[in-house]
Amino acid sequence: MPTTVVTTTYLEQLSRDDLLPAHVPEGVVVVRAEVPSPELSRFLYATVGGDWYWIGRLGWSRDRWAEYLARPMVETWIAYLHGTPAGYIELSGVSTEDRTEVEIAYFGLLPGFLGRGVGGHLLSVGLDRAWTLAERWEGAPAVGRVWVHTCDLDGPAALATYQGRGMSVYRTETADEDLPDQTPGSWPVR
Repeated sequence: MPTTVVTTTYLEQLSRDDLLPAHVPEGVVVVRAEVPSPELSRFLYATVGGDWYWIGRLGWSRDRWAEYLARPMVETWIAYLHGTPAGYIELSGVSTEDRTEVEIAYFGLLPGFLGRGVGGHLLSVGLDRAWTLAERWEGAPAVGRVWVHTCDLDGPAALATYQGRGMSVYRTETADEDLPDQTPGSWPVR
């Protein structure tokens, strides 16, 4: 595998008041997948991330997916455009004694839905749901921080989309990454 220099940018919100909502495109609704489904989550991960080197979870077994999705404060929210899945955002919360922090573990759109305004709205809803995540999990302290990381292997609009919703950069780092010659794509090659 060739080595590539990758720049990763970390962003955060420290207050729900920092959220800058995007326009709601006609026909878009965002719904929580309340029943953990390894098949659905793997489909979303592989299809959304296929063009962006999302490879870390491709080898996960069904049991590993099920175990991860059953963890407290892991939520998957799916954007639908006129009833068709268009993208998703995965939230992963961790609590300390005094606050909950929520990572946007994954966020993106299926290839056919890029450039339609769905992503900004999905991220707006996802950030709002991140700020209220502790309210849906008994005993969790209030959310005090929402964060995400993106890199220059993600979609070209990713960083601007996060900043457009009110997230601020707090760290940037560069590292060498061993990557396959090409992305896995969203369709298996046989």
